[in-house]
Amino acid sequence: MKWMTATLIVGALMAGPVMAHSTGGHGQMQSQMSNEQYGWGMMGDAKKVDREVVISMTDDMRFTPTDITVKANETLRFVVNNNGVILHEIVIGTPVELQKHAVMMEKFPNMVHDEPYMAHVDPGKQGVVVWNFNRPGEFEFACLLPGHYQAGMKGKITVKE
Repeated sequence: MKWMTATLIVGALMAGPVMAHSTGGHGQMQSQMSNEQYGWGMMGDAKKVDREVVISMTDDMRFTPTDITVKANETLRFVVNNNGVILHEIVIGTPVELQKHAVMMEKFPNMVHDEPYMAHVDPGKQGVVVWNFNRPGEFEFACLLPGHYQAGMKGKITVKE
């Protein structure tokens, strides 16, 4: 019996870390998440949206629009349409954070996570991110699925005082 327990423990340790990146979350868990402060803002209240921005994602690894200007403390509802035939996502963050995340996605392409600043959007579907930009600065949005970011699938968000 001891050898079975030891075998199970060793097997679990050898399996390595379980990394996850949702392919079906579509940002739907936002209402269940805490309102944590990030360097680029915090989850917005869907009942207090100042403006809606529609973003298109395509298989040519581009977003439209690519540049968005926001006033500090403005809450946006991003409606993200995947007009392609493959999975895409939108992730909001600082350029440094997005770069780190892109590197991690290259190493662990099957990661599953669902954060309030991201939406995974199946082909032909729509995702929503509601975000409050309560800090001025230069931020980005990107698709961090392996190869997409590297192909230029990103955009810029400028938050002005």
